[in-house]
Amino acid sequence: MLNDGAPAPRQESNASKSDSEAPAPSPRSLFFAVFPSIMLPMFLAVVDQTIVATALPSIAASLGDVERISWIVIAYLIAGTVAAPVYGYYGDLHGRRKMMFVALSVFIVASCLCAAAQSMLTLILARVAQGLGGGGLMTLSQALIGETVPPRERARYQGYLAAVVVCSSTFGPVAGGLLTQSLGWRSVFFVNVPLGAIAILLARRLPSKKGTRDRPRFDMVGLALFVCFAVPLLIGLERLQAFDRSAFLIAALSAVIGIVSLRLLLKHQSRTPNPLFPVGLLRRPEIWRSDGMAALHGAALVSLITFLPLYLRVVQGTSATQTGLLLLPLTAGIGFGSMITGQIVSRTGRTMIVSTIGLTVVTLLLLAQAAFAVYMTALELTALWGVTALFMGSVMGVVQVTVQNAAGRERLGAAAASVQLSRSVGASFGTALIGMILFVTLAIMDPDGAQAFITMVEQGASALDALPAGRQAIVQTEIAQAFRAAFLTIAGFTTGAGLLALTNPAKRLV
Repeated sequence: MLNDGAPAPRQESNASKSDSEAPAPSPRSLFFAVFPSIMLPMFLAVVDQTIVATALPSIAASLGDVERISWIVIAYLIAGTVAAPVYGYYGDLHGRRKMMFVALSVFIVASCLCAAAQSMLTLILARVAQGLGGGGLMTLSQALIGETVPPRERARYQGYLAAVVVCSSTFGPVAGGLLTQSLGWRSVFFVNVPLGAIAILLARRLPSKKGTRDRPRFDMVGLALFVCFAVPLLIGLERLQAFDRSAFLIAALSAVIGIVSLRLLLKHQSRTPNPLFPVGLLRRPEIWRSDGMAALHGAALVSLITFLPLYLRVVQGTSATQTGLLLLPLTAGIGFGSMITGQIVSRTGRTMIVSTIGLTVVTLLLLAQAAFAVYMTALELTALWGVTALFMGSVMGVVQVTVQNAAGRERLGAAAASVQLSRSVGASFGTALIGMILFVTLAIMDPDGAQAFITMVEQGASALDALPAGRQAIVQTEIAQAFRAAFLTIAGFTTGAGLLALTNPAKRLV
C-alpha cells in the first residue's frame, strides 16, 4: 500500500512543476512569433515620414500656404509626442497588444482624412489625428521587444528593426515620388489603408499579456500642461517666419504661455504620485543624456528629410520622382547604419563610443555641406547625404538599448515612451526652428527673394526664368545662403548630441 501510493504525489508534483515552468522559446521560434507582428507597424511609423516628405513640394503647389508646409511634418510629430506617453501608460496597464489595435485603427482613419483634405489647414488637422495613432506604433513596437527579448539580445533585434527601417526608408521616397507624379499627392496617404489593415491582422499573433492593473490614474493634468507648453512655442516659431511686428507680438505671447506652462508642468510633475513623464528615470544621467541625444538626433534628421526636398526642387529643379530617387541614400543610409550599429553593440556590448564617433563624422559632413553645397551637383550631394545618414544611424538603436537597460523590466513602457517623446519633441522644435531660420534669413536679406522662393516651391525652379538674368543670380545666392544657415544649425544639433554621447556614463551593456 505504501509503495503503491508513494509515486502518485511525486508525479503530481512533477506535473505541476512542468506546467508552471514552461520551457523558454528558442531564439528562432521567438523571432517568428514576435518580429513579423511588430514589423509592419514599425514600417508604417517610419515610411510615413519619408513618403510624405517627397510629396511636400506637390502639396504646397496644390494647397498653397508654403510658409506652413513644415507644419505637415510638425503637426504629426507633436501629436505623436502627446500620444507617446499615453500609449506607454495604457500599454503597461491594459497590455501592449490591445493598444496596438487602437493605434493602428486611429492611424488608418486619419490617413483617409489626410487624403481628403482640401486646404493646408484641414490637412494639418488631419495630420494631428494621424499622429495620435502613429505615436503609438513606434513606442509599442519598441516596448514589445523589451517585453519579450532578453537584454543582451535586444541590440540584435534593434539590428533586425534596422532592416525594416532600410526597407521602409528605401520604399518611402521612391514610392512617394512615383505616387505623387502618377496619381497625385493624396495617394501617399491612401496607401496606408491596406498596409494598416494587414498590420491589424498580423498584430493578432502577438502574445496577449496582461498589464499591471494596479497602476495609478493617468496624469491628464500633466498632459494638458505639456500641450500648453509645446503648442504655443511651436506656433510662435511658425509666426516668426512672417517677420513683422504682429508676428513678433504673437511669438512673444506664445513664448510667455509656453514658459509659464513649462514651470507649472515641472512643479506638477514633482508633486503628483503618477507623473506623466518618468521623473525618477530622468534623474539618472544615462537616461536623460540618452533622451537628449534622441531629441537632438530627431531635430537633425527630420529637418533634413523635411527641407531637402524643397532644396532639390528649388535649387536643382528636380521632379517628384527624381527627388525620391535622390533622397534614397539619405533614407536608406539611416537603416544600414542602424543595422551595422546593432551588430557592433550586440557583439561587443559597447554603446556610446559608437554614437560618439558617428555623430562626430556627421557634424563634419554637415559643415562640409554648408560650405560646399552650392558648388556640388545633385549626384554629389546625394552621395554626401548617404554617407552622412550612414553615420547618423549610430544613435537611435544605442539610445533605446541604453534606456531600456537602465530602466528595468517594470518601466519598459515608460522608458520606450520617454525616448519616442524626446525624439518627437526634438524633431518638432528642430523642424520649426529650421523653417523659421530659412524664411527669416531670406526675409532679412531680401523680402522679394523670400517671395521668389515661395513661387519656386510652388512652380519649380523654372519660375526663376521669369526674372532678369542679374536678378536670377541674386536670388540664387540668397537662397543658397539661407540653406547654408539651415545646414549650420543642423550641424549644431548633431554637435550637442555628440557631446551628450561622449559624457554618457552608460558605456557598455552588462
